[in-house]
This record gives sequence, C-alpha cells and structure tokens, in this order.
Amino acid sequence: MYITTGDKEAATLVERAQALAASTGGTYVARNRTSLPKLLERYGVQEILVVLKGRARLFRKDASELEFHPSMGFVRAKRVLRGESDPMLEAGAVLKGDTVVDCTAGLGSDALVFAVATGVQGRVIACESSEPLYTLLLDGMSHYESNEPSIDEAFRRIELRNQNHLELLRSLPDGSCDTVYFDPMFREPMMDSSAIQPLRDYANAHALAEESIREAIRVARKRVVMKEKRGSAEFERLGFQVLDRANAKTLYGVINVEIGS
Repeated sequence: MYITTGDKEAATLVERAQALAASTGGTYVARNRTSLPKLLERYGVQEILVVLKGRARLFRKDASELEFHPSMGFVRAKRVLRGESDPMLEAGAVLKGDTVVDCTAGLGSDALVFAVATGVQGRVIACESSEPLYTLLLDGMSHYESNEPSIDEAFRRIELRNQNHLELLRSLPDGSCDTVYFDPMFREPMMDSSAIQPLRDYANAHALAEESIREAIRVARKRVVMKEKRGSAEFERLGFQVLDRANAKTLYGVINVEIGS
C-alpha cells in the first residue's frame, strides 16, 4: 500500500505517514506537489492513501475518494453511552465485558458501537480483508478525535486485523468469544444509499461462505449475527432467523448458539 501526504508536507504528517507505512508494510512516497493521478501512474499502483491533518482518505483513479469517519457509528455510540438501545447490540445480546468479533470492519462504525457497549473490560476484534480499507481504518482509529473522549478511547481499544475473516475464525478456539458479527456488502446494493458507494469501491464484495458461518457458530458462546437488506435470500441460505423491525430497510439475522438454547 502506497502512502503519502497532502500538498502541504508538514513534518508531523510526514512522520505519521512514514510510521503508518512502517507498521503496515506499506511504502511512503513524498508528495512533492505531485498530483495524485500522476503518483498512481509513476508507481504503477491502483490506489494511494493520503494522510491529512486530522483525517486521511483513499484515492483511486475513476473512483470516489473515501475518507475515514465513523458517520452514524458516532451517533449510535453516543446513544449507547446515554443508555439507549441499539438494534445491533440487541441482536447480538451484547453486554459489558463481552468479547465480540466483527468480521467485516469496513470503516469501523459497528466495531465502535461494540467497543463502547462492551466497555474497558470487554474486547472487540475487527477484521478487514481489504488492505486499503485496513490501512485507512488503522490510521483513522489511531488519530480520530471528537468531543467525546470516551468514544475516542473506544476506537483505540479495537483490535484491528488485516486478514480474511474465515482465516481469523479458524484460528480462534471453540467458544472463545460471545458474539460474531457479519455485515457483508449486500448482494443487491441499496440504490438510495449513496454514502455506501465509495466504500463499495474498496471493500471485499464476496458473499459469505457457509464455512464462515459454521466457524462462527463454533467460536461464539451467544450469538452469530448478520446484517442484510430486507428480503435478502442470504438469511435463508446461511440459516439465520430474521429479527423483523417495522419499516426498517436493513434487518439483523441471528443464530442463537447459547448452551441450552
């Protein structure tokens, strides 16, 4: 993964970009007022991560730029801090102190909500197989600052892994976590969700494998949860019981694996 800075190559940004490259096995390249399309052409790469003051973004020619931001995850996290409910947490029966594996991290919004809900005694492992997304997420989680210190701290506690979720699940012992969560790219895109389109340009678009669900059931103590579009055939194909919510365009499917359930 190639990493650079914005046009203004402040020393702090250069240091941050170099550190990110070193920690991910990527390559730092000096910007030198070169346009991003020219940098892609010069190094023969498809995308480049640009480190900016207070943020970072992915750039790919002929695709939308993708900037790190928790978006609705921040709003949901604030609600959880106020003691309000969240449908995802209810679906996963998530409690303080729990261990959660988020198999499809994306931009980290769901992982953030899990981290806030499980608290400092809990553990959240977030897996992202896309190297560009993982690199953006690693930088974002490390440097994101808001007016809610507890949310910033929750981001820092998330254990981020750059690997295929099936590989991760296979490596975990039986019953080693409470909830396993999947939010794959929907088989049929929601055409009115323009905010998701930039993510689609960089994310892993593969459908979930049945083996992934079997491994998740082996690893989980409570629930396996999947988010999908209302009416998706994936719920039935993979054996999830749908939790209906009136007027909701997306729903959660659950496999209850609690002992005695």
